Amino acid sequence: MTDHKVENIDSEDAGDLLLKIEKSFDIKFGDTELMNIKTLGELCDHIANKMQLDNSDDCTTQQAFYKLRNAITTTLNIDNKTITTDFPLHKILPRQNRRKEIAQLEKYLGVQLNILRPPHWVTNTLLILLLVSIVGLFFKWQYGLLGLCISFGGLWFSNKIGNELDVQTVGQLAEKMTRENYLKSRRNSKTFNKSEIEKILTDWFSNELALDKNKLTREAKFV
Repeated sequence: MTDHKVENIDSEDAGDLLLKIEKSFDIKFGDTELMNIKTLGELCDHIANKMQLDNSDDCTTQQAFYKLRNAITTTLNIDNKTITTDFPLHKILPRQNRRKEIAQLEKYLGVQLNILRPPHWVTNTLLILLLVSIVGLFFKWQYGLLGLCISFGGLWFSNKIGNELDVQTVGQLAEKMTRENYLKSRRNSKTFNKSEIEKILTDWFSNELALDKNKLTREAKFV
């Protein structure tokens, strides 16, 4: 068996990911607590032991779907019989009322869904401006600095007002809820399913750090 390695991870990105893991599982890592964790499997086991909850072999994503379906039915007056995992979110959340209705869902669920983004062309344009501005600092620092201000401000503002859906179906949203708000997605937040920890961490590392899921085995080593 080939030993895969989890490497070339930016320390700031890793720190941000650990904060998201803490929030989802309602735990807190000490400053040096993870120093001796060498593999993804060891991290999964450490988190499971740290949670100190009763193990229950039920599916959290399924429970998140039922919670989400109930929230949609209650707040948006949509027949729950029509809501399936592959039901398109844009039919539930029309563009003209999207932000208001998402806010209603978030209030009912007690979690932030974080499913809106600006159009990709806007983000890409601002990122290109950012790169050009960085280069411009070496030639005409005043213009480079102005470009940096515009690009950073534009990225912040576009993310605040973005109205494009980042997930497309109710099922995808339930999976996102499970990953980002694990305990709050469960029917009983005093229990957890130990067997789900590895899948959730694999999704986190893959989505947040652009790592190949096929290499994220329990034996994958942090280097």
